[in-house]
Amino acid sequence: MRVALGLEYEGGAFCGWQTQSNGASIQDAVERAVSVIADAPVRVHCAGRTDTGVHAAVQVVHFDVDVSRPLTAWVRGVNAHLPDSISVRWSREVDTRFHARFSALARHYRYLLLSRDIRPAIGCGRWGWTHWDLDLAAMQEAAARLVGQHDFTSFRAAECQAASPVRTLTRAAVLETGPLIAFEFSANAFLHHMVRNMVGALVQIGRGARPPSWIDELLAAKNRSLAAPTFSPDGLYLAGVDYPPEFGLPNQGRVRNETFGGGFL
Repeated sequence: MRVALGLEYEGGAFCGWQTQSNGASIQDAVERAVSVIADAPVRVHCAGRTDTGVHAAVQVVHFDVDVSRPLTAWVRGVNAHLPDSISVRWSREVDTRFHARFSALARHYRYLLLSRDIRPAIGCGRWGWTHWDLDLAAMQEAAARLVGQHDFTSFRAAECQAASPVRTLTRAAVLETGPLIAFEFSANAFLHHMVRNMVGALVQIGRGARPPSWIDELLAAKNRSLAAPTFSPDGLYLAGVDYPPEFGLPNQGRVRNETFGGGFL
């Protein structure tokens, strides 16, 4: 039996998704909880590995078990054994052809940023922060230049293990949402630190340190050292994953905008 789960979590208390020897990762916590309900050790596979401090509005995972449990057990039962900062939102029995990572068609990230002169207390860790006043129109113009198939070498971490730096970005938007600025990105896949590095570049453009055309220069240069520093993980959320409808996941694995906004603003 293969089961898919939709998780949400606040990543500040964990050392990222991927299992660690000290057991302090999100994967470790989820595997411990699922194993209790399965009454056997269980390995969990995710749609995308989030870094230390990064959150998820929807992270999709799957695992295989030899026992039969009602779907509610994989939600309420697992939640009873998870820390408060991780929650299972839904569960589905899926075809064994489904794989949380390899069946994904697209991934969506959102970065929430507060722009004001004093750092926040409310929202600390859940929002990014900059003391600079930002030009929204300049950042929107620059973000549009990221859309399409590009070599994103200038926006990948040095330790990125992806075989190719080429990715297809289908959405790069900068929006005002209440007191925050939201950076929204959708792509077939992302490189390590790619979103945080794009946000870092857009913030430099927003503060007037660079023109919007700087994005074109960075894409052409294929040189990480020429781009902006990697931005803080605090405001970054995995906002959902798209899957083929045949697998029957809620909203194909993606969070609804009103749910995301209502839960995090």
